[in-house]
Amino acid sequence: MASTNLNPHVVTLGTAGGPRWWTGEHAGERAGISTAVVVGDSVYLVDAGTGVGNQLMKAGYSPANLRGIFLTHLHSDHSIDLASLAIFGLFTLPSDKEPITILGPGERGALPPVSPRASVPPQALYPQNPTPGTASMFDHLMQAYATDLNDRVINALRPSPLDHFSAQDIQIPAGTGYHPNENPTPEAFKPFVIYQDELATVSATLVKHPPIAPAFAFRFDTAEGSVTISGDTSPCQNLVTLARDTDLLLHEAIDFEWVQRTYGPIGTLESQASMDHHRRAHTSAEQAIEIAAQAGARTLALHHLVPGTTPLSVWHSHAGKFSGTYLVPDDLDKISFSRIHSEMAASR
Repeated sequence: MASTNLNPHVVTLGTAGGPRWWTGEHAGERAGISTAVVVGDSVYLVDAGTGVGNQLMKAGYSPANLRGIFLTHLHSDHSIDLASLAIFGLFTLPSDKEPITILGPGERGALPPVSPRASVPPQALYPQNPTPGTASMFDHLMQAYATDLNDRVINALRPSPLDHFSAQDIQIPAGTGYHPNENPTPEAFKPFVIYQDELATVSATLVKHPPIAPAFAFRFDTAEGSVTISGDTSPCQNLVTLARDTDLLLHEAIDFEWVQRTYGPIGTLESQASMDHHRRAHTSAEQAIEIAAQAGARTLALHHLVPGTTPLSVWHSHAGKFSGTYLVPDDLDKISFSRIHSEMAASR
């Protein structure tokens, strides 16, 4: 890919994690997790948390700018506004635009293991299709809005989202040993290309976010720089491999002291299981710094902040532990991952 002054950067559309609306002080300051990877005039969207459409517009873009939508995993806080993006987005798309690719995890293939804290195993919802992948989920979302869509398609002559969005499952390479329960994150997993055009190559690896599987991290390589986005994960060597020498690492972060304060005193099986999940499946700011250092990332930016209302001082208290550039972006912040511009600035 030849350099053409692409000005590659990300816009942190939404920086809060978790399947909830955060309350209390700082409530509403951070939208749900979503990141725009911008290369030239094109946008590659990673995850579709709450408010993604409005945030995209506030950043100066629309679905008309999208080349692809990439879902790291199918937890609701990463996919809850995929339907609104596809349906409301129809009103901004030119009729001759190529279909926008949606890429995300395939069907899980097996239910997750029951929490060892369960006294009675819970019953699965929708046993006829309990673990749909991205393609199936998108199809079901559009079916759920069929009344609305058919009103608009038939009576108002609006376009169909099925003509403008193409949802596909990411196929994990054979021979890796992957199994959703027995081996969801094979060691020494090699990153593999899932998407490529003339502006960017997108690679993926499997990360640790039990019990969900598969869970991916993505890396975008351009002629002028690279950005790696962790998705949700606990510390994971596969991510270090994917992020090797990346210009920008966007990594999730959780405040484990908040987890203890919130769930510890309750003492119910549900609260204990929630604590178990957070500890197994997420990363502290300090751990994210260690991962960035191992990978040799030039810049580390924390996002998918849990809770979404944690004071900035909590995250910034770790800043001196990273030798590169350390950021805790707000919503709609712009972060360059252009190596060319960084090298020019360093040479002045």
